[in-house]
Amino acid sequence: MNINVKKTLVSVPLSLSLLIPAAGSISASASTMNGNMMMSPSASIASPAANLRADLDSLLSEHAYLAIITMQKGAKGAKDFQAAANALNQNTDNLSKAVASVYGEQAGMQFKQIWGSHIGYFVDYVKATVAKNDAAKQKAMKNLNSYTITQADFFSKATGGRLSAAQLEEGLKMHVQDLLDAFNNYVAGNYTAAYMNVREAISHMYTPGKGLSWAITQQFPSKFNHSTVDTPAVELREKLNYLLSEHAALAITAMQKGGDGAKDFQAAAAALNNNTMDLSNAIASVYGSAAGKQFQQIWSSHIGYFVDYVKATGNKDTKGKDMAISNLNSYRVKQAQFLSTATGGRLKVADLEAGLKTHVDELLYAFNSYEAGNYTATYSEVNTAYMHMFMVGQGLASAIVSQFPSKFESSMPSKMPKTGLTPPAEHNSTNTVAEWTVIGLALSSILAAMMIRRKKTN
Repeated sequence: MNINVKKTLVSVPLSLSLLIPAAGSISASASTMNGNMMMSPSASIASPAANLRADLDSLLSEHAYLAIITMQKGAKGAKDFQAAANALNQNTDNLSKAVASVYGEQAGMQFKQIWGSHIGYFVDYVKATVAKNDAAKQKAMKNLNSYTITQADFFSKATGGRLSAAQLEEGLKMHVQDLLDAFNNYVAGNYTAAYMNVREAISHMYTPGKGLSWAITQQFPSKFNHSTVDTPAVELREKLNYLLSEHAALAITAMQKGGDGAKDFQAAAAALNNNTMDLSNAIASVYGSAAGKQFQQIWSSHIGYFVDYVKATGNKDTKGKDMAISNLNSYRVKQAQFLSTATGGRLKVADLEAGLKTHVDELLYAFNSYEAGNYTATYSEVNTAYMHMFMVGQGLASAIVSQFPSKFESSMPSKMPKTGLTPPAEHNSTNTVAEWTVIGLALSSILAAMMIRRKKTN
């Protein structure tokens, strides 16, 4: 049942609270890993504007990931489809509450209504693809195109024209295409391309997250202590947030695919390995190539141990599972020591070990519950693991900024640059933290967000 959308947009007054979703919010006064205080982040890292951007980035990027996974599950008729769709719906609720916290409850409800209007269209597209009904696919795409116009108009008016309706519409169409490409390649068995699309779709959502947070802070500067979303320190935080949270998402997906013996397992694992390379390049850009290689070796080892655990589970090899867990415990010690040494002790070994244990436990629990058929628990843990990595990103960024303060003293422009609508370019490793942290300066005045859930019927 499609949701009818009113043509006249409501007035959007400022709410008393700002971007504080009832669930899923990861902003904090200090960075933590597993609840352990690592260090107090600098004002540039944890400013009100920086936290706003991090919250939007977490919700929007998680949405892209869950949308694609739900489409895959729907096409395959997987048993966990409904649980994946429910997780996507929860993400939608959190986004709607975020909008309401800025622009009021009426605007939040209208956002959810508009956003929800395209749900049936995507479901129609998935169903039409499975049925090989080209006419139905074309109709779904036409309806999605109409949705982008309404959604773009909403955000342009909500932000007082700070975000251009034309650019918003173009950005929404681009994101729709990202998701369709990922789905179409998956259905066609072109898995390498499909997981490239997955990474592109996730990465792309950090651009609208940056654009929308910029518009809100410009619209209500006093509510954010006149802080800005586009400083070098905030860029560093969000780059780390992206890579670390994507690692968690891809790791969980690869473990599921491995456990299922799915044809796309190798492609999912390759995407996870590419994420590792990007993380290693990031470390190298701060601490040098030797440190980057050392990080890659240590980080890669824990991915291998997860694969060992998956294999042992499939073989019902209890000893093999115990060995994998033992190796993961040893990994935590090495990784914690590396990061503590690299940051000059700003990150404490004990806190790092505790945080890494949380990460390992989250991924294992997500996999074990999936294997047991407890899919609701699985996708709840997916959300927990994803959001936890934003805390890790904030903590690591705080340490780096504290370690190299002069590299983060320059300020970014307060005016939204007109740099086009393409996603940020892939990062090329350099040997200076200053060069790496300014990657992603290209902004576009867009907000694009898509979601999939099972179409309701009367």
